[in-house]
Amino acid sequence: MPKVLQIINRLNLGGPTFIAGYLTAYLGPGFETKLIAGQKDDSEESSEFILRNMGIEPIYIDNMRREISWKNDRAAYLQIDKIIKEFKPDIIHTHAAKAGTLGRLAAINNNIPVVLHTFHGHVFEGYFGKLKTEIFIRIERYLASKTSGIIAISNTQKEELVRKFKITTAEKSFVIPLGIELEKFQTNQAEKRISFRSKYNLSEDTIAIGIIGRIVSIKNHKLFLDVWKNILPKTTKKIHAFVIGDGEDRDVIIDYCKKLNLGFNMAEHTEPNNTLTFTSWIIDIDVAVAGLDIIAITSNNEGTPISLIEAQAAGKAIVSTNVGGIQDIVIEGETALLSPKGDCELYAANLLELIENERLINKMQIKSPIFAQSKFGFMRMVKDHRNLYDELLSIK
Repeated sequence: MPKVLQIINRLNLGGPTFIAGYLTAYLGPGFETKLIAGQKDDSEESSEFILRNMGIEPIYIDNMRREISWKNDRAAYLQIDKIIKEFKPDIIHTHAAKAGTLGRLAAINNNIPVVLHTFHGHVFEGYFGKLKTEIFIRIERYLASKTSGIIAISNTQKEELVRKFKITTAEKSFVIPLGIELEKFQTNQAEKRISFRSKYNLSEDTIAIGIIGRIVSIKNHKLFLDVWKNILPKTTKKIHAFVIGDGEDRDVIIDYCKKLNLGFNMAEHTEPNNTLTFTSWIIDIDVAVAGLDIIAITSNNEGTPISLIEAQAAGKAIVSTNVGGIQDIVIEGETALLSPKGDCELYAANLLELIENERLINKMQIKSPIFAQSKFGFMRMVKDHRNLYDELLSIK
């Protein structure tokens, strides 16, 4: 029976935890699986509960953390190397940058037959300066040359990895779109909607817009606030925005709200004259999505954001910047309105169009769940990986 070792950066809320979890829990009786995970940052919400719900007990690597540290990274590498020698996997599959570097180096040095790496996003644009970015690109090119296959989660991302950044070759790259558990975003919608909206004192005729994710610079929450400031005087509809999530830039974003003279509430404090609420993290995100009408993303760079897949599964309209793999997971004009990154004027026009055009919202409510169900079920994703594992093992 082939053994598969999944290695993930850290257990913070986001898509990689779901993917590594599904591939550990549901790969099938023909595989023995194990999951290694690093530690989340203090500013991040834990996603351990996701794995617990799947019945997974990961092996924690205390020293595998987000920041670069020679001491911690070396200690993490030695821990991974020890686990590999004990488990003796046939396949090692790494997820995201830090796990991809340490895990693949250990796999290469232990002559593992099949080594795979998934780019859930990348740090080659919008994160670091030119020199640091070039160093990361060179490291990734070297690791890719020693890797059996590179998995991209969208066609756009594959094009970037192969042609734009030349990380790997087309022959060694595979596209496997994300898959998630969609059912909870499609059941008990009315009950969940009432629960969320009553908690925040929203009338049913209030249009609720939510931006979901880590509050970090790459997500560009400042653009969202600029857009919100722009549209408030342009509509007579009742509207309310929610910033769902937390992160290292939270205080920066709150200060920016004050600079823009935007009144806001924190968590469950509901000053009726304010039209913006910071909720921090919400664990039962399906309840929040049910209570919202429009889901927003303003990022400067993205992989394949889970929040947009969940939004479509729940029949919500989307307004987003057109970056990374976003164009591959929505139908522009039918499930989402997209604009170039940083374009406040067009983004505001798109959001205002959704707020004012009830007919367009209704159209998206019908189209989005059908599209999401056909493309993003998690068992389809698991099957795609299983087929790739079998193919690469047969070659070896």
